[in-house]
Amino acid sequence: LRLVLARPDLVRSWATDIAGCFDPEYVWHERAQVWQTPGAGEAAIAQQLAAPAELVAERYVGLGMSPDAAARCAAAFNEDMGRCILALYRSAAQPRIANWGADLDQARSRPGLVLIPTEDHFTGGEALARRTATRAGARVEVLTGLGHWWMCQDPRRGATVLRSFVDS
Repeated sequence: LRLVLARPDLVRSWATDIAGCFDPEYVWHERAQVWQTPGAGEAAIAQQLAAPAELVAERYVGLGMSPDAAARCAAAFNEDMGRCILALYRSAAQPRIANWGADLDQARSRPGLVLIPTEDHFTGGEALARRTATRAGARVEVLTGLGHWWMCQDPRRGATVLRSFVDS
C-alpha cells in the first residue's frame, strides 16, 4: 500500500492484509514494539537465533502459522532475516505508518483489495481495516476464521480470493 501511495504509476492494482495499520488509531502489537526498540529488538532477534528451530516453529504454530510453514520459516530464520525484521518494523514505527495513511485517498487511482482475516490480531482488526478500505476506495474480502498467516492456513481460499480480484 505504501508503494501505491508513493508511486501509483508503478502499480496496476493492489492488495493488502495489513490495511488497519495505516489507521491513526492503530497500535503496533507487543512484539513489533520490541523490534522497533533499539537494543531490545536486537536482543529479541538474538534470543530467537539461539533457540532450537523446533521451539521457534512451535511458537509460530501457536501464533497461527501452519505446522509445515512454521517448520520451514524456523529453519530459514537467520541473522539476515533478523536484520530485515528490525529494519522493516522500525521503518514503519508510529507515527510514520499513520502519517502515510493520511494520503489514502491517492490509492483510489488503482483498484485495491483489502483482505481481512478475522483471527489476525496483529493488524488492527476489522473496524480499522474497513475504515482504511473505505478511504482508499478498495474492495473488501473477509477471510472468516483465518489469521495473520491466512495464506498458509488456507492457500486455496486465499488464491481464489486474489484470483477473483485480479480477474475483475
